[in-house]
Amino acid sequence: MTQGTANLAVLVKGWPRLSETFIAQELMALEEAGHRFDIWSLRHPTDTKRHPLHDRLHAQVHYLPEYLYQEPQRIWHARAIAQRLPGYAEAYTVWRADLARDRTHNRIRRFGQACVLAAELPEGAEGLYAHFMHTPSSVARYAAIMRDLPWSFSAHAKDIWTSPEWEKREKLQAETHGATFGATCTAFGAQHLRELADDPDRIDLIYHGLDLSRFPAPPERAQRAADDPLHMLSVGRLVEKKGFDRLIAAFALLPPELDWHWTHIGGGGSRDRLQAQAEAAGIAHRITWRGACDQPEVVEAMRQSDLFVLPSRVAADGDRDGLPNVLMEAASQLLPILSTPVSAIPEFIENGTHGTLSEDAPEALAQAIRDIASAPDAIAKMAQAARNRLVSDFGMAPGIAQLSQRLHALCADGSS
Repeated sequence: MTQGTANLAVLVKGWPRLSETFIAQELMALEEAGHRFDIWSLRHPTDTKRHPLHDRLHAQVHYLPEYLYQEPQRIWHARAIAQRLPGYAEAYTVWRADLARDRTHNRIRRFGQACVLAAELPEGAEGLYAHFMHTPSSVARYAAIMRDLPWSFSAHAKDIWTSPEWEKREKLQAETHGATFGATCTAFGAQHLRELADDPDRIDLIYHGLDLSRFPAPPERAQRAADDPLHMLSVGRLVEKKGFDRLIAAFALLPPELDWHWTHIGGGGSRDRLQAQAEAAGIAHRITWRGACDQPEVVEAMRQSDLFVLPSRVAADGDRDGLPNVLMEAASQLLPILSTPVSAIPEFIENGTHGTLSEDAPEALAQAIRDIASAPDAIAKMAQAARNRLVSDFGMAPGIAQLSQRLHALCADGSS
C-alpha cells in the first residue's frame, strides 16, 4: 500500500452526524494512529451544523445510494460488476436467506448498497469496518462476501437491543460469514454478544472514552447555595429511550419554592409533543429548547449549568442507551450528574459516588432533583469523583490502541 492510500473501508449510517461524536472522535484517533481509510455513508447528512472534529478528518467520504430508485444507472452498473466477483453468488444466497426472514424494503436496499460498495471499493481495499451492528454491518457483510474480504463492526446500543437474535448470531459465526471481530462500548453489551458468538474472543469490550485534549479544563465553579436557582441541562435526541417525557412530568412535581430552569440540546421528532406536555403542565416558561448544537456550544452550556440530567430508560421496542458519551463530557467539566441505572450507565456512574442514579419514574426523578438542589456540597464532591474516574479509567488511548491492533490484523488478513 502506498503512503496515503486507503486500505480500509469504514461504513457509517450517516455522515456527519452531530449525535455521533463518538464515531468522529474514534476515526480522528485512528487517523492519528496511522490508519488510512475511506468513509462510506449509507445516508446523506441532515444536520445543518458540523463538529470541529468532522473538519479535521482527512478521509475521503463516499455516499452510497440512499434509496435505490434515486440512482438506477449506478445501481445496475454496480450490480453488473458485482455479479462477476467471485463471492457474488454466495452473497446473494446469504441475502436471500435474510430476506426470507425480513421481508422489508430496507433489506432490499442493503443488498443494492452492498453491490455498489463491492463494485466501487478500490483495488487496495483489505477490510471493512462498520459502525453499528444492524444496517451498516449487513451492507459490509454482503459486500465483504462478494469481494472475499474480512469485515468487522462496532456495536453500540439500539443496534444491539433491537436487532433480531438470528441476525446477530449469524453475524457472529464464522460458518455464516460473520465478522472477524466485533467491538462494543459497554460490558453489558459485550456479555450479550459473547453469548451469541461461536467464540467469545470474537468480541472486544472497547470503551469510547474521552479525548480530554479536545476539552477545556473544567471551570472554577462557584459554590452554589441550597436556595440558589438550579440550572439543569440535558443533551440528547428527543426519542423515547432518553426519557425526557418523564423528566418533564417530574418537573411538574417540583415544589413552587424551588427556582429552576432546564435547557435541552438536541434534535429529534418528539419536540412538539414534549413542548405541548410542558405547556399543559404550566412549566414551559422554565424550559429552553436549543435544538442541535455543535460540540463547542454543548461544552459551553455544560460550563454554565449546575446539573446534567439524562433520564435514560428502556423504550417499548427494547431500544436503550449504552454508555452515553455526554455523561463523560459533563464529568470533564465538573458538572454534577443525575441519570438512571439503565444499561451501562452504572459502569461509569456509581450511585452516590460519581453522581445520582434515580429510577426513571417522574416521582423518583422529582425527589432526586429536590435532594440534589438541597445538597450542593455533596454533589460537588461527586462531580469531582466523576472527573477523577474519567481521567483514570475512561481515557480514549487504551481503547484506540486495542481497536487499532484489531484493524491492522484485519487488513493483514485481507491482503494475504
